[in-house]
Amino acid sequence: MYIDFNKSGGLVPVIIQHGETMQVLMLGYMNEEAYKKTVSEKIVTFFSRSKNALWTKGETSGNFLRLVEVQLDCDKDTLLIKVIPEGPVCHKGSFSCFGSKESKGFLYEVEETIHKRINEDVADSYTNQLYKKGVNKIAQKVGEEAVELILEAKDDDLDLFKNEAADLLYHLLILLKYKNVKLEDIEEVLVERNNKL
Repeated sequence: MYIDFNKSGGLVPVIIQHGETMQVLMLGYMNEEAYKKTVSEKIVTFFSRSKNALWTKGETSGNFLRLVEVQLDCDKDTLLIKVIPEGPVCHKGSFSCFGSKESKGFLYEVEETIHKRINEDVADSYTNQLYKKGVNKIAQKVGEEAVELILEAKDDDLDLFKNEAADLLYHLLILLKYKNVKLEDIEEVLVERNNKL
């Protein structure tokens, strides 16, 4: 990947984005050395303009940014880096330098939590207990939640309707995990169908 570090005096702006929810978390700068260190260690390192030195995000707080993916813009002078943050990103303690955690995209965090509960075999986790009962029981729960959502749709209690919709999505994510399918795979199907909608 050719990155044009010369265009802006040796530094390129770096947009940091959550690798699951896609929320923008912060903006930093990298020189070529910071970029190479980031790619090599899989932890984001910036060039601090105030310190005039490399700075690995989280080196004092422990709130590292684990590298997921690097993308280069069309002019080859700006990076978009997707990460999984280990704690708050902003130095003021908030989830993002651009505000608080957004609910949009949160399904990916729920999906990740479901995967962790199952992969780590958490004994007291409802998610793991249901998963171990097999596909028939999981599919039955998805069906039950779908029926409950339909029944709530016929009434006027919007809070109950939203809660049943959340229950359905949660159980569907467990079923997807059982079938070794990710939410992203379903999104790809919808992208392909988009022109026909």
